[in-house]
Amino acid sequence: MRIGFARFAAAVVAFLFAVVHVAGATGVGSQPLAVQSASLTQDGQQLVWRLQMSQPFSPGALAHDGRTLCLLVERADNGAVTGQLCLAGPRKGQRVPQVLYASVVSGVSGRAHAIDATIARGSDQELTASFLPSDIGGAYKPLGWQVLSTLGPPACTAPATGIPPSGACQIVFPARPALLKLHTPKLVGCVASGSKWVFNGPAKVRDIALTFDDGPWVQTPQFLDVLERYHVPATFFQIGEWISVYGQHGRLERRMLRDGDMIGDHTWTHPDYTGTGPYERMQVLRAADAIRAATGFYPCLFRAPYGNTSPAQLAQIRSLGMTTIQWDIDPRDWALPGVAEIENNVLANARDGAIVEMHDGGGPRQETIDALPTMITTLRKRGYRFVTITQMLGYRMIYK
Repeated sequence: MRIGFARFAAAVVAFLFAVVHVAGATGVGSQPLAVQSASLTQDGQQLVWRLQMSQPFSPGALAHDGRTLCLLVERADNGAVTGQLCLAGPRKGQRVPQVLYASVVSGVSGRAHAIDATIARGSDQELTASFLPSDIGGAYKPLGWQVLSTLGPPACTAPATGIPPSGACQIVFPARPALLKLHTPKLVGCVASGSKWVFNGPAKVRDIALTFDDGPWVQTPQFLDVLERYHVPATFFQIGEWISVYGQHGRLERRMLRDGDMIGDHTWTHPDYTGTGPYERMQVLRAADAIRAATGFYPCLFRAPYGNTSPAQLAQIRSLGMTTIQWDIDPRDWALPGVAEIENNVLANARDGAIVEMHDGGGPRQETIDALPTMITTLRKRGYRFVTITQMLGYRMIYK
């Protein structure tokens, strides 16, 4: 088990010798950087790698000084190294360090590439990197990990020795692999922020959001079929009383969340109101409770029936932890104007940050279903990215 690890660590040092021999690094210490503490944990969807070193360090200076500082990802059952995440300096013109990932097969490292990690530093001896398991070719299943700190020639000339392979040129922390037991994160909520009344997203980002009101309905599964086929996320504003009738015991709502869709509150019975009394509050809370009962997720988005709002209502909705979402593109699909009219309306009015209001419930919706493929393919050709409202507004998602 550990022989493969030793061979891999020795290969890292050999690689360093080649790099440093060419670069001619000088004036560095004779020991690898010492790890004071390290951890790898799960926080919602993210893996969080925390490092506390015994001395100050700069990710940008590691390669120049003939050093590496890497997180080794290992199989939970036998300790074989399957990948490595190594710290590196910022891209040209940027200031944030990078995390480079390379898969490892039979002790041989593949080509490294930068992953979309979030880097934070509390001091010059600390670093925290957050990333998704998919960034390292993994899923939410147990894995082993260790930190490998190396120093290459000419500063260090001793060969890699020992099992575990700690020596003059390399330090492994902890000495034996630590086990991280991952679980598939469950979305349980989101945090409303910013404006309490939203008509569109950022005007300088080529995103567009498709939203659907008045479901779930008998045709909602057909909407999901189309969205899944084209890999498009959407936001569904649901009427609470229909969830037990058409939601297939919550299966439709759970399917939405699995697909990456978002669910919003559209009241319990879809009344036309702008007040803030006990009845109106009940309409919102009862629908939100129905969504949570079906999925475990509590919404942070609200859409008023018929789009009717008032200042007092907007304030009340925010006090309930939600943002009221309007729209700036309305193809009036509820009036059944025809497939071509729905398509043309959306395509003619598309703009960066647009929110499109359509319907998956409240009546026959085949025209809307049939209009979706042309709308999606045309907008994609124009460079638009489809996002949910929470993605468009940058809301924080809550997982457990």
